[in-house]
Amino acid sequence: MKLSLLWKLLLINILPVIGVIILVVWLAIDQLAAHYFMALMHQYDISPTDIHQMFLTSIHRYLLWASLAALALAFILSFFLTRRVLRPLSQMFTIIGDMSGGNFSKRVATDSQDEVGQLGTAFNQMADSLEQVEQLRKTMVADVAHELRTPLTNLRGYFEALNDRVIPPSEEVFKMLQQEILRLVNLVENLQQLAKADAAKAFLRQEELFLPDLIEQILSIYRPNLHRKSISVETNFLSDAGRVVADRDKLLQAIRNLIENACKYTAQNGKLTVSVERLPDETRVTFSNSGPGISETDLPFIFERFFRTDRSRSRDAGGAGIGLAIVKELIEAHGGRVGAESSDGETRIWFALPA
Repeated sequence: MKLSLLWKLLLINILPVIGVIILVVWLAIDQLAAHYFMALMHQYDISPTDIHQMFLTSIHRYLLWASLAALALAFILSFFLTRRVLRPLSQMFTIIGDMSGGNFSKRVATDSQDEVGQLGTAFNQMADSLEQVEQLRKTMVADVAHELRTPLTNLRGYFEALNDRVIPPSEEVFKMLQQEILRLVNLVENLQQLAKADAAKAFLRQEELFLPDLIEQILSIYRPNLHRKSISVETNFLSDAGRVVADRDKLLQAIRNLIENACKYTAQNGKLTVSVERLPDETRVTFSNSGPGISETDLPFIFERFFRTDRSRSRDAGGAGIGLAIVKELIEAHGGRVGAESSDGETRIWFALPA
């Protein structure tokens, strides 16, 4: 395909242009130069017949050789220049073949700012996105397998032990089995919520909402858990802030996940502060909780799927690491953004919606 396009461009650019030039020069010599030559012959009383024919033959011969040389030079220059221009296209064709085989590492070499160079830059950006998506897919499959392996292994071990009568059936054993099953159910539900969050942008039922009311609604649900850990709750709702246009259910889900996350990671006798403020172009909600904080190396990744600051991936302190990823998807579906800061024993996680 590369050679076909190359040859087509060469034929289109060279043959018509060179052919027209040769034809025009040939006719000009025959019609104009020959007449001037005949006029000179008559003026100086010289027989024009033989000399006129000799003149035309010489001119045509040199014109033919000059045309062949010009055609060859034009062909060589056009060949290399056109091939240089089409090189990114041929590289794209090769890279697409590699991508179909699962290799997303190659990129197009772009050294121009013309349309072909811009196409190469856009192609490289697309390849970067595809590579990231592929990496996320592999990571997600590995994380899901990891999350499922532990409870399934526990269930298998207990059922085999019960079947072999190694351990006697008891209320404690069945309670432990129930906890493992509930863990699997929660993981599946979280994955389902994440899938819904991915598609949230296409299914938004937006209405005018008052954020303080939504926050108080979720806080009332989690107050028993907060009181159990002796966590004090403080709200800071400015009078001129809080009205946004959003999907009620999805925004409630995001707020629920953030409050649950704060409740989970706030230490005993800690403090949780929820504030709503109006900025020039957006309304920001911030959830601040006391605690050990998050390291600077972990902060950029806390909204990634299955990411945990706990390197041992212990489930005592947290879930599957999907809650904040769901928040990010839901808020970005509304055209908003999320962020996190941590310093001096305090972690602040916020989201902002367009005003």
